[in-house]
Amino acid sequence: MMTMTSTAADAAALLIAWYDRHHRDLPWRISPAMAARGVRPDPYHIWLSEVMLQQTTVQAVKAYFEKFRGLWPTVGALATADTEEVMKAWAGLGYYARARNLKKCAEAVARDHQGVFPDTEDGLKALPGIGDYTAAAVAAIAFNRQSAVLDGNVERVISRLNAIETPLPGAKPQMRALVAAMTPKDRPGDFAQGMMDLGATICTPKRPACSLCPLNGQCLALNTADPETFPRKAAKKDKPLRLGAAFVAVDTDGAVYLRKRAETGLLGGMTEVPGTVWTSRIDGDTSIEASPFAADWQPCGAITHVFTHFELRLSVYSAIIARASPIRNTGENGWWEPAETLAGQALPTVMKKAIAQAIPQAFGLPEAPKKQMRKTRA
Repeated sequence: MMTMTSTAADAAALLIAWYDRHHRDLPWRISPAMAARGVRPDPYHIWLSEVMLQQTTVQAVKAYFEKFRGLWPTVGALATADTEEVMKAWAGLGYYARARNLKKCAEAVARDHQGVFPDTEDGLKALPGIGDYTAAAVAAIAFNRQSAVLDGNVERVISRLNAIETPLPGAKPQMRALVAAMTPKDRPGDFAQGMMDLGATICTPKRPACSLCPLNGQCLALNTADPETFPRKAAKKDKPLRLGAAFVAVDTDGAVYLRKRAETGLLGGMTEVPGTVWTSRIDGDTSIEASPFAADWQPCGAITHVFTHFELRLSVYSAIIARASPIRNTGENGWWEPAETLAGQALPTVMKKAIAQAIPQAFGLPEAPKKQMRKTRA
């Protein structure tokens, strides 16, 4: 395996030379040409992008990054933002604890560090929501620290380069040590981004373009095995299934009844339509009888949403509530959201799916909700 020798140094040099020619242009990134002109990365941009990129693709993150940068151009601006507005801007990106931690971290940087991010891994890890990976990435890319950055793309590159037989996640300490051995003192941030780009564009999970890889002469998996079989992974367990019901109430002006979830727990602080507790019991109550208030509820089918640790199946029901109806005032801690502003609410994807199941034209489609719902009910 590659160790702290000239072999590791040679591989790093080859990678950085490849990165100089083939790096991806990303809105949070300072290109090698820009760096040569003295432009430095903005730690706020690097931190924001790295938090967003956790469990999310680059393509999905680009628009969200631009939105956040436009709304809150500095960490100080994000620190003073209304939490509900931050959750609304994050809606659809998933893993909502990241948004809550994002706000807490911005507040800590503004309050405890005068709006300046710490420039070491240890200093960064002391901030809310920043773990080993994010601290290493920000330290390397924003502050040129010789930190070993290990994300999914880097895991794939390093496992193939060294033909690591230990399955993930057990192989992570070995992978991190090997990345640390390769990471150069000069341009560690570009090295880290080069490894990420290599994994994303060349050393891909399926059908890697090995003939184009700058490290193909040193890749043990290519020379002795099938690169696609790396990294080795332990057998996946089936995701457990949970069941529940969602109730989409719409008044005759098209407003949808919403409420806010508890601040803690899954999807904490996000917006939802009323529903039942999600249960793994096959006899869990997913029927109309579980509705939050009396109305002419009609079945609309079901939706499925996969979370990290379980699969959720929701039975969806809809009801049209007359504007003057006494049950329009449900007594719950909720509100009626007009159709034209519905898409701007902090609705997680699973709730958007439930609403769209009941109101197919929700989130920008043309037909009025009450007309479509009547058609559906017929």
